[in-house]
Amino acid sequence: MSTPAPNISATAPRIRQLDEAAINRIAAGEVVERPASAVKELMENALDAGATRIEVAVAGGGKTLIRITDDGCGIAPKDLPLALARHATSKIDGSDLLDIHSFGFRGEALPSLGAVGRLTITSRAEGHEAAEITVAGGQMGAVRPAARGPGTTVTLRDLFYATPARLKFLRSERAEAQAISDTVKRLAMAAPRVAVTLRDVSGGGEGRVIFRAEAETGDLFDALSDRLARIMGREFTDNALRIDATREGLRLTGYAALPTYSRGAAVAQYLFVNGRPVRDRMLAGALRAAYQDVLARDRHPAAALFLDCDPHLVDVNVHPAKAEVRFRDPGLARGLIVSALRHALAEAGHRASSTVAGATLGAFRTPGHAQPYQMDRPSAQARNIAYQAQAPGFAEMADSWSGRVEEAPQGGEETPATALPLGGARAQIHENYIIAQTERGMVIVDQHAAHERLVYERLKAQAESGIAAQALLIPEIVDLPESDCAWLMEHATDLATLGLAIEPFGPGSLAVRETPAILGEVNAAALLRDILDELRDTGASEALRARIDAVLSRMACHGSVRSGRRMSAEEMNALLREMERTPKSGQCNHGRPTYVELQLTDIERLFGRT
Repeated sequence: MSTPAPNISATAPRIRQLDEAAINRIAAGEVVERPASAVKELMENALDAGATRIEVAVAGGGKTLIRITDDGCGIAPKDLPLALARHATSKIDGSDLLDIHSFGFRGEALPSLGAVGRLTITSRAEGHEAAEITVAGGQMGAVRPAARGPGTTVTLRDLFYATPARLKFLRSERAEAQAISDTVKRLAMAAPRVAVTLRDVSGGGEGRVIFRAEAETGDLFDALSDRLARIMGREFTDNALRIDATREGLRLTGYAALPTYSRGAAVAQYLFVNGRPVRDRMLAGALRAAYQDVLARDRHPAAALFLDCDPHLVDVNVHPAKAEVRFRDPGLARGLIVSALRHALAEAGHRASSTVAGATLGAFRTPGHAQPYQMDRPSAQARNIAYQAQAPGFAEMADSWSGRVEEAPQGGEETPATALPLGGARAQIHENYIIAQTERGMVIVDQHAAHERLVYERLKAQAESGIAAQALLIPEIVDLPESDCAWLMEHATDLATLGLAIEPFGPGSLAVRETPAILGEVNAAALLRDILDELRDTGASEALRARIDAVLSRMACHGSVRSGRRMSAEEMNALLREMERTPKSGQCNHGRPTYVELQLTDIERLFGRT
């Protein structure tokens, strides 16, 4: 007994043309997912109009009111009805859909918003009087005279009132307001020379300012740094590395944080392509790969990266919300990000984030409330006299109790090692922590973590000359779909440099003839499937390199100075000097800091000295 198809009527189906209102409501479901999507589209229109000031006002999490005001070029009265027509735009002429130099180009946002809400556009273009037009639920009104200065105000009320089913899928007002704030901040990053204000006017009147960023000045990096400091915090910019790299027509700029300034989730990662905020898995994977051997698996880097290229090298027309992009050569873009970030991290040397010192100072406990008092810093001559005066009483203590491992300065001369970045070793406490004195304060070094990174970097340098491969006595045959076999063979050369040799073995099979010797016994089938999973996710694979690095890291851990070992002054100073020469020595293999630097002024503040 046959069952009729549930989606087909008993009578013969007829093809009919949907009306314009239905078409716009369907389009709105793709373009406007939530209030934040409407804010994004309207802010992008303001930026495309050349605005220098943009104010965003929302009420009820954007569900009841969204108002965007700008001082851009405006819209002439005769063009207002056309602005609300589907696929009408001033940004492209349709001759080349890859030559996109603006945020918007589809001509879908305004008619879609007018189909599902109550939309009012008030605008004044140069040489014209101000005018206003309203559309509600797809029904357009007449153009009317209005009063306002140059620019445009777009007011959207009662979003999704015409499609009430969509309202059920929205989250709470607080969650929607947070999504709007995130959208505004992302676009504010993309345009640091534009002043941006976000207000919550739920209570009426001027409302409450949620976010404000004035227009930044200076060159590209100064303006971006100041804007990022307003959005991500001054701690980020203080602990971020400047990125500026170019490769074959692609340029990468921005800031990436030190590994010791990491986050527990990927909430501080901002990626832009030709100024457009994107959420691209390939780019996010490249960022993760660049920090692969300096962060633990549960930590995530913080970065704001801008990738610029000829518009013909990237397709932004692959998603209605334009949140995804597709590069003509994704490997080139990924390689630029990975190499630029790794080079910047290596150039940073032994540097660690300043927030580590702040957390250390916060962990100190002082009894009661210390009353500050003024203290003049003694001169070198005064210190020398004090040393001589104290010598008789402290001579015995210096031999058996003092932590000092170098003689105190005599004759007013400073120890030369204190002029070096990590200073000169003064003591070892708890057989694990080295105390060093610098010109500006002191450094506390975790000897095991520091030496582990040094050994790890040496092992990696040795491995760069080639990963030794071990030939399998009997090649392991792995059965995979033919498409997967072809994909792996495209990367066979790269895998061979890491010690993994594969070759075709008939349709749907690969023969694994060599595996990296450092990995020991390997489950070749599982390894190839891990590599395939990563290729599908990011377009490239670091799975094999990650396994090799993990082995090198374990070898470094077992081959480094252990906690509990007493070190001589010469050994401690040698460790400090090697840290200064070794890239990434500011953090261990798992992203934890290897040392903490405390400024003398901060130490004096702990004791109430100012």
